[in-house]
Amino acid sequence: MTSHQPTRRNILKTAGGATAALALGAGGVLAGASSAAAVGDGFGLHIVERDERDPRMRYFRFQTSAIGWNPGVNVLLPDDYHWSGRTYPVLYLFHGGLQDFVTFDHEGVRAWTAGKPLIVVMPDGGHTGWYCNPVSSNVGPRNWEYFHINQLLPWVEANFRTYAEYNGRAVSGFSMGGFGALKYAAKYYGHFASVSAHSGPASLRRNFGLVTHWANATSAAVDLAGGTVYGAPLWDEARVSADNPVQRIESYRNKRIFLVAGTSPEPIDWYQSVTEGEVLAGQREFRGLLSQAGIPHEYREVDGGHKIRANQMQDDINGIIARLRKA
Repeated sequence: MTSHQPTRRNILKTAGGATAALALGAGGVLAGASSAAAVGDGFGLHIVERDERDPRMRYFRFQTSAIGWNPGVNVLLPDDYHWSGRTYPVLYLFHGGLQDFVTFDHEGVRAWTAGKPLIVVMPDGGHTGWYCNPVSSNVGPRNWEYFHINQLLPWVEANFRTYAEYNGRAVSGFSMGGFGALKYAAKYYGHFASVSAHSGPASLRRNFGLVTHWANATSAAVDLAGGTVYGAPLWDEARVSADNPVQRIESYRNKRIFLVAGTSPEPIDWYQSVTEGEVLAGQREFRGLLSQAGIPHEYREVDGGHKIRANQMQDDINGIIARLRKA
């Protein structure tokens, strides 16, 4: 499936002005789905569009009261799903800003997972939804956190053969989606045994709250028509703290943690330099706190800027499969 997206040039132009304004105020149960069961509605999700012709990639679009438009999801199945009868671990893989649920299909997720015993769920998260229920919206509901955790996750486990348990689930993402993965893994501790952030910010308050201001500015400019994720001019401080990975360190104990950040963004690209520079600094802060708490983690600092790296994604997927319950 294809989608129409705002351009980076437009978002930077619009959000840049918004940033300036905002900164002034500144359990162990197997899923019941069988190999022959038809995928259906449930958990507040009504399927309005679907394509199940591909043996691996299944596409669905939902009507839900949580979101004011119909979000989509791609569910990528293992090669042997239809005849093995096995139950599989599942990875929830989140896209970045100005991307959507088809991003990882374009990037090569089918090749990354070929022959591997893993279901991969790739949902919409809004162009600048930040994997949050926003403080305010002028365009109707955009409650991405509720959609993902309270609706999509149980819907997946009711319709596909997944392990509906802590050791059966992983969450990962790129950029904004990496933040979403870190946030969900801490906030919903019992849901995910593995968490990964590929160029995902891990600190909301460092550098005078730059990431929080950026989340507010981009969500206001693109998705919420002036509404904000965290509130402006005054933040909802309790919400920022609840979502901030560096303030939730104990919530990462006994999880597999995988972090990737670039060290050399192109200096003539302002967006790359600011974005990946802030990501790297925030991940280093996060890693330092994990180390102080004695929480093991794996990290990669690699050449380049703010982009999806296929080799790191493949390494991550292999680590996820090694950590989760075996199919």
